[in-house]
Amino acid sequence: MTALIYWLAIKLYAVAINIASVFNPKAKLFVKGRKGLLSNIKYALINERRPRIWMHCASLGEFEQGRPLLERLREKHPEYAFVLTFFSPSGYEVRKDFNGADYVFYLPLDSRNNAKKFLDVVQPRLCIFVKYDLWYFLLKQIDARNIPAILISSIFRKQQIFFKLYGGLNREMLYCFSKIFVQDSASLQLLQTININDAIVAGDTRFDRVVEAVKTLQPQSIAEQFSKGAKVLVAGSTWEEDEQFLQKVLPLLPADWKLIVVPHEVHEGHIAQVQRTFGAEAIKWSEWTEGNTARVLILDKIGFLLHLYQYARVVWIGGGFGKGIHNTLEAAVYGVPVGFGPAFSKFREARELIEVGAAFSITDPSSLVNCISNWEKDSSSYEQAATAAEQYVRNNAGATNKIVSYLSEKNLLSVS
Repeated sequence: MTALIYWLAIKLYAVAINIASVFNPKAKLFVKGRKGLLSNIKYALINERRPRIWMHCASLGEFEQGRPLLERLREKHPEYAFVLTFFSPSGYEVRKDFNGADYVFYLPLDSRNNAKKFLDVVQPRLCIFVKYDLWYFLLKQIDARNIPAILISSIFRKQQIFFKLYGGLNREMLYCFSKIFVQDSASLQLLQTININDAIVAGDTRFDRVVEAVKTLQPQSIAEQFSKGAKVLVAGSTWEEDEQFLQKVLPLLPADWKLIVVPHEVHEGHIAQVQRTFGAEAIKWSEWTEGNTARVLILDKIGFLLHLYQYARVVWIGGGFGKGIHNTLEAAVYGVPVGFGPAFSKFREARELIEVGAAFSITDPSSLVNCISNWEKDSSSYEQAATAAEQYVRNNAGATNKIVSYLSEKNLLSVS
C-alpha cells in the first residue's frame, strides 16, 4: 500500500512539474532534460566496454560532497567508467561537462519500469548515493540484483521520516544499502534503533573537498582589483532576505570595507533585484572595469564562490533567514570567521564552528557590525576565530580515505 502511495506521489509530481515548466525556467530544464533520457543513456553507453561505477547526487551541494570520493576512485581505478547522475537541474546544468566523470546524466523519475531500464543500461558494479535523495523502486531493484550500494556522508535526525511509525517505506530504502557511512555517532545510534547495523562513522567528505580545493586555488583578477586597499565581507549563496539584511549592514561598516555578494540564484531577474537593493553603490561582475569605485560587487556568474572566499576578511553565509544555511566549510577552510542567520540548527558543522569560536549566528545588522568592529579593535581575537575556523576543517578531513579503505577491504572494486 505504501509503495502504491509512493508511486502515485511520483506521478502527481511529474504532472505538477510539467505544468510548472510552462512558466518556471528550472522546471522547464527538469522536463526537457528527461525527454528521451533512457534512450540517450543507452546510446551514450552503447560502445562502453569498461565496468561502471555509478554515483548519484541530488544537486550541486551533494555533488561537491561526493566529488572527493569520485575523483579518488577515478584516480585509483582507471579501468572503470564513471557515471554521474543528478536529480535537479541546479546540479546537472552546472556540472554536465564535468571532466571528472565519463558520463553525466539526469536521473529518470522513479518507477519500476524506469528503474529496471536504467540499471539494464548502466549495469553498475557499484552504486554510490550521496547523503539523501533515495528512490524506492531504484533501490529495490539494486537490492534485488545484489549490486553493492553505499550511502556516503549521510546524517540523521530523529525528526526524519525514517524514524517515524509511518516511515516504513523509507526504512526499506535504507535496508537496501550494503554500507551506510554517516557523519557522526548520533546518526549511527539512530540507525541502530531501526535495526540498521551496516553503518559506520566516517565523517563528511565535504571537508576533504574543500581541503583539496584550496590546493589548486585560482586568483580572480576582478576580485583582486575590487578588493585592493579594502577589507571585504564576502556574502555567499545569498537569498533575498540576506541581501536586504546586508543592505542595512553596508552603511554601518567602516569606510574601508567592501561587500561581494554571490546570490544563490543568478538568473537575470534576481540579479536585477539585487542591483536595485544596493543601488548606485553596486556593480555586476560582468560589467566591471578597472578603476571602478563601486563598494558592492555582485557576482552574476556561477562557479566562482569557492575562489572568492580567499579575498574575505569575514564571510556571511546565505540561507539563514529561510530554510537553512548553505556551505560554511568552503569559507572556513581559508581561516575566515563565518556568520549566518538563525536557521542553522540542522547543520552539524555550523553548530560546531560556533562551539570553537569560529562562527556566529545573528539576526540584526547591528550585531554583525559590532562583531566586525570588535575584531577590528582586537586583532588577537580575530586571529583566534580565524585559526579556529581553519583548524576545525582540517581536523575533520579524512572521510574519503575511510570509504576507499572499506571498498578495498571488501574487494568491491575488483573487475574480475
